[in-house]
Amino acid sequence: MATCSMTWSLPTPTSSKFRRFSRYQVMASASVNKEAATCLGVKVTEGLGNLPKVILTSTHGSEAELYLFGGCVTSWKVSSKDLLFVRPDAVFNGQKPISGGIPHCFPQFGPGAMQQHGFARNSNWSILNSENADGNPVITLELKDSPYSRAMWDFSFQALYKISLDKKSLSTELTITNTDKKSFSFTTALHTYFSASVTGASVRGLKGCKTLNKDPDPKNPLEGTEERDVVTFPGFVDCVYLEAPNELNLDNGLGDVISIQNTNWSDAVLWNPHLTMEACYKDFVCVENAKIGEVKLEPEKSWTAIQQLSIK
Repeated sequence: MATCSMTWSLPTPTSSKFRRFSRYQVMASASVNKEAATCLGVKVTEGLGNLPKVILTSTHGSEAELYLFGGCVTSWKVSSKDLLFVRPDAVFNGQKPISGGIPHCFPQFGPGAMQQHGFARNSNWSILNSENADGNPVITLELKDSPYSRAMWDFSFQALYKISLDKKSLSTELTITNTDKKSFSFTTALHTYFSASVTGASVRGLKGCKTLNKDPDPKNPLEGTEERDVVTFPGFVDCVYLEAPNELNLDNGLGDVISIQNTNWSDAVLWNPHLTMEACYKDFVCVENAKIGEVKLEPEKSWTAIQQLSIK
């Protein structure tokens, strides 16, 4: 197994608006020997909006892309077919979260005391290390507290995000560690956007789960139980599934069945905005692994959750 460390500097912001925002950010500083990174299947380059982007390439033919801003995986290709979706209105300016791929929701899922879905998707992560196992690249990103995060959530923490690419799978491992002297609580999710034909897409494995249906009133979700073997997306969908199983199967309506396996992501969320996002709702569905109930961490303790996406 080969290992390398990386060095990468973010471009200097030019607009005063960006400077005001980014002075509170944990600016990504990675280390890279580009020649070594290429042989490892890990390449750091410049992406959209001049943001640092990492390209992972497996010797088995699969490929993934991720941005250090938001620690966001934006592409996962198997046999040259991208299984993830980035919305056409996505902004790559280092100010707004990237709308698509696999955005982070941390330390808050949904609305609440801080900005929607927390700050992790609005922060620059750094590259901690990378390695290669049997032709498959593995990279670990890191996010720590900063004045920007503490303005919303006054705790010291470390988030590690390990991304592993295989021939037909993409795995992520999120570890949150309390580096503070006091306990804290959080909620979290991976807001995964899958490429899909919404009229043909369906999810299996949710029958019997307790549900919190946010349609029509997200502030007062309706409690229920999922009775369908196959859950579809006939219109606006925004539903939480509590104590979901460790594996769901998504038929994306495009000829692919994707296994969504997890460890320690206790809940699932299905979302499609329908006509509220008329330009693109037909082209994706969100199937999200989530932790809706608060996780309480004592000082020096960690919480880890794993997601594995694979083509059947």
